[in-house]
Amino acid sequence: MPISTDRALWAWLALALLAWVGLPWYALSEGSGLAQVHQVFAAPETGSGLAQALLFGRAWLWGVPAALLVAGIGLLLPPGRRQGAWLMAGGLLGLIGVLGSGFLVGARGWAFESLNAFLGELASRQGGMGLGGSVTLAALLVLAAFGAARRGAFRGDLFTSATVWVCGSLLLLFVAFPVLKALSAAVLTEDGGWAPALLWERIASERNFGLACLSGGTRCGVAWNTLFMGLLTATSTTVLGTFMALMAERGGHRRAAPAFNVVALLPIITPPFVVGLGLILLFGRAGVVNQFLEYAFGITPTRWFYGWFGVWVAQTFAFTPVAFLIMRGVVQGIAPSLEEAAQTLRADRWQTFRTVTLPLIKPGLANAFLVGFIESMADFGNPIVVGAQFSVLSTEIFFAIVGAQYDQGRAASLAWVLTGFALAVFAAQRWLLHKQQFTTVSGKGEAGVPPPLPTGVSRVVHGVALPWMAFTLAVYALAFFGGFVHTWGRDYSLSFKHFITAFALDWGPFGLVWAGTAWSSFFTTIKLAAIAAPLTAGLGLLIAWLMARTEFRGRGLFEFSALLAFAIPGTVLGVSYILAFNVPPFELTGTAMIIVLCFMFRNLPVGVRAGTAAFKQLDRSLDEASLMLRAGSLRTLRHVLLPLLKPALVAALIYSFVRAITTVSAVIFLVSAENELATTYIIGRVGNGDYGVALAYCTVLILLMSLAIALIQWLVGQRRLGRRAVALPADRTAAAVPSTSA
Repeated sequence: MPISTDRALWAWLALALLAWVGLPWYALSEGSGLAQVHQVFAAPETGSGLAQALLFGRAWLWGVPAALLVAGIGLLLPPGRRQGAWLMAGGLLGLIGVLGSGFLVGARGWAFESLNAFLGELASRQGGMGLGGSVTLAALLVLAAFGAARRGAFRGDLFTSATVWVCGSLLLLFVAFPVLKALSAAVLTEDGGWAPALLWERIASERNFGLACLSGGTRCGVAWNTLFMGLLTATSTTVLGTFMALMAERGGHRRAAPAFNVVALLPIITPPFVVGLGLILLFGRAGVVNQFLEYAFGITPTRWFYGWFGVWVAQTFAFTPVAFLIMRGVVQGIAPSLEEAAQTLRADRWQTFRTVTLPLIKPGLANAFLVGFIESMADFGNPIVVGAQFSVLSTEIFFAIVGAQYDQGRAASLAWVLTGFALAVFAAQRWLLHKQQFTTVSGKGEAGVPPPLPTGVSRVVHGVALPWMAFTLAVYALAFFGGFVHTWGRDYSLSFKHFITAFALDWGPFGLVWAGTAWSSFFTTIKLAAIAAPLTAGLGLLIAWLMARTEFRGRGLFEFSALLAFAIPGTVLGVSYILAFNVPPFELTGTAMIIVLCFMFRNLPVGVRAGTAAFKQLDRSLDEASLMLRAGSLRTLRHVLLPLLKPALVAALIYSFVRAITTVSAVIFLVSAENELATTYIIGRVGNGDYGVALAYCTVLILLMSLAIALIQWLVGQRRLGRRAVALPADRTAAAVPSTSA
């Protein structure tokens, strides 16, 4: 056994023991656990696991050293199945002990009244798990995973086993557990009784699945509305995103590519209600378009834009950049040698595009469609702004939770419908791509030149993508202009008062004073987004790697769990986190950590889908060659695969960062006075009718996130595949011919 492996096993055992002995076991009301290390034996609030068990009456924590002793005995044995059995036993016993006591003992003693009646009142209480408990729990989990690998699981690879166990546990704890806790309300009566028949009764109602619109009525059920809108939006976003990716990568616009990127990504760097506001200023009853039609043709302004059409346009506008991010990496990954081979066999450019290029981007199309569909179903901001009487499941859930009715059972039943739709599309995608190969990046040298698009395809792509990008600029020009006028709708004179209100700087007796009302939310938002983005991207690519390179039981359920947070509306996810993490053992409500976790797992699916599409293009021979040279899975992933995944990494980082800054519904219930976010500040201003300050803040966010996108792309860099640059338009004919030089 390599010495490094030996050290890794002992290091995790030592980490668990040190956390139990030297770190505060429970969460602190103020400060971090590291700041209170010197007081771990001073008081129950700051005590370590050892102090809690020895001095403060929490005898159930003695199970941790017992479990570590079992694991330590295993480490003294030679590597093999017997050592794995001891490691698994120690890790699992510790996990069961810590989690079992955490769920059974709460801040008021026994968590269940039946235990109080059977065992009597408990003298000791306990709060939520803190730094010591969390580190110990993580180390025990890794030790159990190492034990599974020693027993032969995952071909004995410690890193792969630990990755599966850790990622699976995170998905279980921060996705499945809170969502199921919220969804369980669908089978509960008002007094908390168990009534499974209520689920079908609540789902199969006329308001959900009615078809009155087919028989002359004015409305269909909200479930059919949601399904129709999801399919329509997914189709339009996938087509537009693909066209924009083809134009950026194969359109012969190398010098204009940075400008294309900025314009294409604009819709995801602002809060969704800004998109709706900009569209209303264009197409609303008093919008620019209606005013022009009345002036030029005498057409009376109406509310024609509101309803399903307005929702579709707004969602297409908002979610096309996600499809573009996914598709651009896929188009980049196509090996030009495959297309050149087809042309060498006398296929023209259209035949090559139809029979080679299009089939190779299938995984990207499927992933972009799936993400667009789920985004549309879970969208709340656009339907609430421009939907009018067109109801969808997300708005119905919102009003069921926060409206006068406060019907958690109905909200949970509607969330079940959303989950079912997402599962159906997920299964369809897996069936379409089942056992198909899309490998385009191998270990061989690749010096091909990507051929230009066929003339007809190029005209269609440019004819659709360029007007759409112009439309994007028009909407944002209005939103940008709104922050610089005195009073929107009445006084359009130039003014900077809104920026001064939000971001004023003063010089006081003690130095610079951040006097603007928006600074606190601004700094908090940037800090939490900067923490969440790399964690989201890293976890997403790790899960994608497991999906693409590892076979294990429950793999399909594992992948669906990673997408579940997207299928659930943000409002439901936020409420789920409150219900799940408001009591021990994971007491996070009111902290910045719960917002970071919500950001992570809400945005995780984009990193997973982008990574999955990218991994499908990488030949497994790259992994095998690295492993044959005695590199482990971690080294192979870091030095061989990760450099080839830069487009997927950029997509995950950009999306997770900007969505963390612009998300509304998922965090609206999680913010506190200490952790106000930019979106909640803007919502407050919009609610007060102060649109100027809201739009000024949005302008600052747009500029900030544009700089952040450029910084991310610069730091990550470009993927190098050993290919020649795309020729300029004048050289297209020559570029299409395969090179004969070395």
